[in-house]
Amino acid sequence: MIMNKKELWGIDLGGTKVEGIIMKSSSSAESIFRDRVSTEANLGYEHVLNQIKRLVDMMEAKAGYRPEKIGIGTPGTMDPHTGLFKNSNSTVLNFKPLQQDLEKLLGIKVLTANDANCFALAETRLGVVKEKFPKAEVVFGVIMGTGCGGGIVVNNRVINGLQGIAGEWGHNFLDESGGKCYCGKVGCVENVIAGPALERYYREQSGQSLKLKEIHARAVDQSDTVAVKTIHRLHEMFGKALSVVINILDPDVIVIGGGVGNIPSIYTEGINYLKQYVFNDRLDTPVVKPLLGDSAGVFGAAFLTEN
Repeated sequence: MIMNKKELWGIDLGGTKVEGIIMKSSSSAESIFRDRVSTEANLGYEHVLNQIKRLVDMMEAKAGYRPEKIGIGTPGTMDPHTGLFKNSNSTVLNFKPLQQDLEKLLGIKVLTANDANCFALAETRLGVVKEKFPKAEVVFGVIMGTGCGGGIVVNNRVINGLQGIAGEWGHNFLDESGGKCYCGKVGCVENVIAGPALERYYREQSGQSLKLKEIHARAVDQSDTVAVKTIHRLHEMFGKALSVVINILDPDVIVIGGGVGNIPSIYTEGINYLKQYVFNDRLDTPVVKPLLGDSAGVFGAAFLTEN
């Protein structure tokens, strides 16, 4: 079968699942294939590679051809100087030539980008930015979940940076109370306002272990003073952390994804703190929720193939 050059192939490599998509074109979310397999990273690096190959073989069986290139969103980034993968909380991938190994295994060109970059690209091309801010040139995408990631899109293109770390606001210093991060530094944004960090803070203050959803519920009904304190910490530290991004990048719009981003008061109380800390007498920057949800990563990966 002759390849349909309008179709875009993408894969979202996550900690628990590998999802693939074949988009009919770049102008809509319509696809001819969308499915997933388990990552099973506990079985090792080679197994993860083979799971990706398994998914690509499934995609080929459905489409009837193998593409010239495929985009892959990853939980980390490839070092542009060494060609080795780095900064992934899926540590089995770190210090491995992931892109090179996949190209050998799949026999096609592989384009990779951090999952937060893919999130930002998808929301720009298909999601909330396209719908509500079509003239936006600079977009900052935030993922606040088990970690804190960020991605930058300028004129519909991902900005990776000289060292492949553009947008990595989650490992800026925020507050020493966050303690030591897996990256080796102390007080990273991720160790203060990511979901596990907020749950840890609550546990240390109260002696109880609760999921963030329950902590938030208790804060809302004012039944738990430590829960109120934990969510207040989120609001203030969110404002501090994001003000640095605005002061440096001054994007046209910021899109917030991830589980922590589902807390409604971030967009009220959190924004009030952001107004206090940004280097301006007002805040013009729209801070919005995404439209694509969990779909964003795989769509963004497919868009990489247009570069």
